[in-house]
Amino acid sequence: MSEKPNTTMPPKYDPQATEAKWYPYWVNGKFFEATGDETKQPYTIVIPPPNVTGRLHLGHAWDTTLQDILIRVKRMQGYDALWLPGMDHAGIATQAKVEGKLREQGLSRHDLGREKFLEKSWEWKEEYADFIREQWAKLGLSLDYSRERFTLDDGLSQAVREVFVRLYEEGLIYRGEYIINWDPQTKTALSDIEVIYKDVQGAFYHMKYPLADGDGHIEVATTRPETMLGDTAVAVHPNDERYRHLIGKKAILPIVGREIEIVADDYVDMEFGSGAVKITPAHDPNDFEIGNRHNLERILVMDESGTMNENAGKYKGLDRFQCRKQIVKDLQDEGILFKIEEHTHSVGHSERSDAVVEPYLSTQWFVKMGPLAEEAIKLQQKDGKVNFVPDRFEKTYMHWIENIRDWCISRQLWWGHRIPAWFHKETGEIYVGRKEPDDIENWQQDEDVLDTWFSSALWPFSTMGWPDNEAADYKRYYSTDALVTGYDIIYFWVARMIFQGQHFTGQRPFKDVLIHGLVRDAEGRKMSKSLGNGVDPMDVIDKYGADALRFFLSTGSSPGNDLRFYWEKVEANWNFGNKIWNASRFALMNMDGLKYENIDLTGKKSIADQWILTKLQMTIEHVTKFIDTYEFGEVGRALYNFIWDDFCDWYIEMAKLPLNGEDGEAKQMTRSVLAYVLDQTMRLLHPFMPFITEEVWQHLPHEGESITVASWPVKDDTLMNEQGMKDMQLLQDIIRSIRNTRSELNVPMSKEITLYIKADSEEVLKQLERGKAYIDRFCNPSELKLATNLIAPEKSMSSVLSGVELYMPLADLLDLDAEITRLNNELKRLDGEVVRVQKKLANEGFISKAPEKVVAEEKAKEKDYIEQREKVQLRLNELKN
Repeated sequence: MSEKPNTTMPPKYDPQATEAKWYPYWVNGKFFEATGDETKQPYTIVIPPPNVTGRLHLGHAWDTTLQDILIRVKRMQGYDALWLPGMDHAGIATQAKVEGKLREQGLSRHDLGREKFLEKSWEWKEEYADFIREQWAKLGLSLDYSRERFTLDDGLSQAVREVFVRLYEEGLIYRGEYIINWDPQTKTALSDIEVIYKDVQGAFYHMKYPLADGDGHIEVATTRPETMLGDTAVAVHPNDERYRHLIGKKAILPIVGREIEIVADDYVDMEFGSGAVKITPAHDPNDFEIGNRHNLERILVMDESGTMNENAGKYKGLDRFQCRKQIVKDLQDEGILFKIEEHTHSVGHSERSDAVVEPYLSTQWFVKMGPLAEEAIKLQQKDGKVNFVPDRFEKTYMHWIENIRDWCISRQLWWGHRIPAWFHKETGEIYVGRKEPDDIENWQQDEDVLDTWFSSALWPFSTMGWPDNEAADYKRYYSTDALVTGYDIIYFWVARMIFQGQHFTGQRPFKDVLIHGLVRDAEGRKMSKSLGNGVDPMDVIDKYGADALRFFLSTGSSPGNDLRFYWEKVEANWNFGNKIWNASRFALMNMDGLKYENIDLTGKKSIADQWILTKLQMTIEHVTKFIDTYEFGEVGRALYNFIWDDFCDWYIEMAKLPLNGEDGEAKQMTRSVLAYVLDQTMRLLHPFMPFITEEVWQHLPHEGESITVASWPVKDDTLMNEQGMKDMQLLQDIIRSIRNTRSELNVPMSKEITLYIKADSEEVLKQLERGKAYIDRFCNPSELKLATNLIAPEKSMSSVLSGVELYMPLADLLDLDAEITRLNNELKRLDGEVVRVQKKLANEGFISKAPEKVVAEEKAKEKDYIEQREKVQLRLNELKN
């Protein structure tokens, strides 16, 4: 068992000092480790593995905090709770970082060779994995480190190879030439969902291709004139009367001089542009399909870096965008290009490098998605489907899965899972297998690696020991119970986990998917390096502590919505922690050595005792219900209101009466209630603010080694007291009303007043008599009368509440004549201000010449002065009457 840190509770709340000591205690005590206890029901979450490319951002902090709340609650509820940690190798991103580091030394990966480069990549991984673990610790995440995984671990690599081979054997993985999304900067293929589309100001270039027979020309247009060098046809619609006579004829490709065929294809839109389309099968996915239908040649005019190649003739060696400028000039000079039309269009950019993506003819490996998508669609039609929270995201998922295209899974990288395919050096035969060929000297393994998302898609079951179906963790903890993730990776990751999990395990990979939004800045903008508006969660923790950050992140929005980051809201949650700290210290200073076994709630209770115990049971019920439905914002409100308003502002103040009194029995009951309520409240709050709750709980009378494994509160109906609630409600209404009146009249609480309370029934009168000590303490009356037949005194302030009427003689509250004089003077001043501002606003010269902002300010002043004048006039009428 881990040794407890020093638990002396300092007078001031210092989250950094408090938080630093508890995480090592939890980890060393193995409180976070799943036990495998067969008497308990398992509950499993696998962490969405962060990339080993850098530091965690606020989105990670939000995502993992929500998971930590779920797992801590389930652990306290008695589940065998497993939260499995791990990290992703992030092929493109990590390789780019390592290559960047090498460039600083004047080296490239090719200088090192594959083996040495991978050694450098592993060194990077170890360095950044340590950073990530440190950040997990600062956030207080209750992860089972004994089961930590990495996507390039031997076990996970075996799972990846097994999946690849099985899909290949099933005919669901194939190798073929196809137009893919190509990133010329990182020189690798991208899947469709790794392409981010941005509106870019470009142009339509209208050209005339001469007919080969010299009889005129055919008009075409393009946004990418540099690709015309690879044109092998012009296509028209077969029903287009304008071009029917040209079908089967040939046109001359300008600059190149190559004859190209004019073909008929239903794909062409007769209404768009000229109705004739240039066809470049090697550089456009739609043109590629047309080319297949018409057996057209595929001519690549660029290399992998986006530089024009030998097929580009005199443009060879130019960058694609340089080529565009030059070819436009040349076409204009030849009279071929006759119009340039400005045009804003959506252009694909690499998610990783932000380079403009080039549609590019390449031989790649693909997953045939049709059969896998069909399985995933059928799953959502069953009772055991994946539940999306909020459920609107199921439509988002289904729309994508129903319209899915084959998935390009090969990447031209070295860091990642190398494709388990070998090519025979002499025959070209392809061998795909779990092991390398026996005569390996005759074979060459494919140089490419698999898309990172290929391995991530297996995460829920590969981390549990699959493909060993008898692995202990796989049998006990799969499938998992909840996945928490952002809506931005439903396509990238969630969908792929579902179809891979269903296909290879026959089960949904998780029961629920809790979807959250993005963390944005205070103005609602996405956080980014270019805007300089990013916030490092570690900086927030250094300033206000992890508990304050966690409470803000987890309770600041509803499921599925974005979250705006405000420093002042985090500070407000630090204040909440400080309130808890001070209230706990007060309670502890008044415990008088109370032991856990001496907490006794069976004796006589005050109204305040009955009320706070009832409110606690209601809070337990609400918090548990809202956690079960992932409504963490509602949980936050319930806990905040109970702790700040009910416990700190009301109960503690009322508890001072018996604690400072002479009744020993009442003192003991108050101590028991304080200890019990604080204990239960800290347990409810613990998943949200784990550090401060452990600190407070360790000082309270308690059983057990840590609050992390203390039992979750359960509503106790025997502690519910309806009459106590009614009595307290009446007292609160009276006390609030008296305080408001004093505030309006600037009468301090220290000044005694005469107070008459008329009850509208004998039952209410009994309530007042039961609560008389509280009225004396919190209303400070010099004289207090309680009756059902009171006559209202002359010249008194009155308030009508449910069940009672309050009367306070004005003579006790203020000098009536002096107050009337003061209010008359104030009324005169405000009349003058209203006249002044209205004259100004009636001045046409001021309205026409003054800035809009200044005019708006004057209008706001007018409204404010009028409202103030109405209040003063109303107060005067009350006093005179």
